[in-house]
Amino acid sequence: MPVSMTGFGRAETTEDKWSHVWEIRSVNSRFLDLKWRLPNSLRGYESRWEKIVRKYGSRGRVDLSLNLEVFSTELLGISLNQLQAKAMVDQLKDMAAADGVEFTPDYNRLFNISGLWRDASSEPDPQMAKSISEGLEKALANWKESREDEGADLVRDLEERFTLLKEYTEKVKVKVPEILETKREALIERVKGNMENLGAEYIEDRMVQEVAILTDKLDVSEEITRLDAHLERIFEVLRGNKDAGKRLDFLLQETFREINTCGNKCQDSEVSRIVVEFKAELEKCREQVQNIE
Repeated sequence: MPVSMTGFGRAETTEDKWSHVWEIRSVNSRFLDLKWRLPNSLRGYESRWEKIVRKYGSRGRVDLSLNLEVFSTELLGISLNQLQAKAMVDQLKDMAAADGVEFTPDYNRLFNISGLWRDASSEPDPQMAKSISEGLEKALANWKESREDEGADLVRDLEERFTLLKEYTEKVKVKVPEILETKREALIERVKGNMENLGAEYIEDRMVQEVAILTDKLDVSEEITRLDAHLERIFEVLRGNKDAGKRLDFLLQETFREINTCGNKCQDSEVSRIVVEFKAELEKCREQVQNIE
């Protein structure tokens, strides 16, 4: 069954040395557009994680946010260069002693010297990275489930709307023969009247030809046949699950073209009213289809 491009997923993992929370939000988009919010130390994982995301979705703007907390100082990878710090303090003591001044180290200022700190966290711990990747998979599964649920709601709504469009099509189909007969009779009466006024002879063959031309102009049987075919195909796509959004979008364009032609050719107020209602409902369908992957 088709899935929605709008969804939310979340997965939380807590272990002895770390905890992380993935949150995924998505809205409709023509292509798959990923926006990551990650700690700097994990930026290098974007490309491999993107491959995982593509297993769960092919279209939509997807925001993926990771909140990571590390409880282990070892995993943080930050350490003080104690030898260098001690050497600096010793030299300052020697300078103070040479000047006969008492020296008391200000460790707050000392610790603000960035060069004394070493950051080895550019490469995250492999086990922690593995745990984060597994958390992403869980969040993606939750995200996909929410999109499937909304997709099912969309399909139910669209099936009701397309059923209504089929009813509108049947109304046009029933109305067309009546229109043709009414127009035919009006044409015959008009031609006969004109001939009588002119004192001309009524020619049956000529009348048949004029009626045939009129019938050809007003006949929408081909458009109705294609309209029925498009609507049947739409129901088939709604029961499938592959590239449903793009295929439905194309079929809606074709459906609009056919019903528009019907309205233009029939030249009847009742059919025009049905066509207006058909187009209004079709536009609602189009808005819904924009959310289908």
